[in-house]
Amino acid sequence: MTDAPTLPPAAPAPRELAAPREAAALLDPTALTPRQIVAELDRYIIGQQDAKRSVAIALRNRWRRLRVAPGMREEILPKNILLIGPTGVGKTEIARRMARLAGAPFLKVEASKFTEVGYVGRDVESIIRDLMDVGVAMVRKDHTARVKEQARLAAENRLLEILVPSVNPPPPGAAEQPNPTREKFRAMLREGKLDGKTVEVEVAERAGGPMLEMIAIPGMESLDINMKDMLANLMPKRRKKRSVDVREALELLEQEEADKLIDMDEVSRTAVRHVEQNGIVFLDEIDKIAGRGTSQGPDVSREGVQRDILPIVEGSTVNTKHGPVRTDHILFIAAGAFHVAKPADLIPELQGRFPIRVELKPLTQADLVRILTEPRNALIRQYQELLGTEGVALDFTPAAIEELARIAAEVNAQGENIGARRLHTVLERTVEEVSFEADTIGGQTVAVTPEYIRRQLADVLKDQDLSRYIL
Repeated sequence: MTDAPTLPPAAPAPRELAAPREAAALLDPTALTPRQIVAELDRYIIGQQDAKRSVAIALRNRWRRLRVAPGMREEILPKNILLIGPTGVGKTEIARRMARLAGAPFLKVEASKFTEVGYVGRDVESIIRDLMDVGVAMVRKDHTARVKEQARLAAENRLLEILVPSVNPPPPGAAEQPNPTREKFRAMLREGKLDGKTVEVEVAERAGGPMLEMIAIPGMESLDINMKDMLANLMPKRRKKRSVDVREALELLEQEEADKLIDMDEVSRTAVRHVEQNGIVFLDEIDKIAGRGTSQGPDVSREGVQRDILPIVEGSTVNTKHGPVRTDHILFIAAGAFHVAKPADLIPELQGRFPIRVELKPLTQADLVRILTEPRNALIRQYQELLGTEGVALDFTPAAIEELARIAAEVNAQGENIGARRLHTVLERTVEEVSFEADTIGGQTVAVTPEYIRRQLADVLKDQDLSRYIL
């Protein structure tokens, strides 16, 4: 047996920024400075300081814009960013973590999924509709949190009425008389003493359901969403009885009561403002639609997709089921490897809408060592936590971590360079046997050394052709 794992302690959790509530304060008044934003990104992403600085400045500029005079505020447009670099170096992670720091509606889409109008496939305006759905969900969650106590009390009363029915209910409008028995049950409910008991509750059944999904019309999503809403309103709202655990019953009733207390019109209005002023769209694989002058073949719509994306990036109004959304101040971050195509292959108008270009550097072996150990969500720590649930302790020696990084860097150099994603493959192969046998070796500590790693990967590493497919 060896000592317990000696990875560096987890970094403290980043402070959460409050969800926006008013149009004039869509970002937290105590917004992070660019230096603080970079420090927060450093907790999860190794290297790529140029990209971190660029997104930090972009995020801070949004905070600054909301504090200038209203007349000038509308004139200040976001400076969209184009991230250029091979796969697995942190492009997506930088954008995703940035959005979390800002508490902003964030949507990641692959540009290659969209087609020019007239071809079968999704139209680019669905990007804004999907982003709007994200914004509504965020605002609704915030509004639900505000009425949580009131909804919880109403749900308790409904549940207690089922558990301890009123013998002589008061007339409408009259105050209910105290019921000692019901209050005893309320205390038991709050203490969890009724958990595990089954109760029958009546809840609303979602109108339409899968039947409405079947009427989706490819390429005509705007008509599709309006038709779904119309049919959902025409169909009667049915209720059904369900036998569930008391805890689940309380959650179902609480959600129903919260829905009654929330003004969805206000949620939609706030969400529209939130998306317009604070939304972030991450356009991945933009290099896949690069290329000009193609007139035939499967890629005929590439330039057409670029021209369809252009109005949204420039600033236009998109109709959604929650109302029209202006895209003028939505921040777009595009990314691509650009192995075959070049940024110059994009149409000039689209190039001009991404004035900030950052080239991300390929990861070195030293970077891979840091990725394995330093971030809060470090891969090695993830495997230690997973196997720790079955009482197995993984002890990675410093030399073993170096060996994992060396193998990953070597395989990246010999085959396709997939960056940090190669670590997932190498590490999974290394701990495969332990993961399979974990239920039989609980309570043991497995020492992972360079020799152990080479032994686990021996068959793959000696066969270069095999390693191309497995690693």
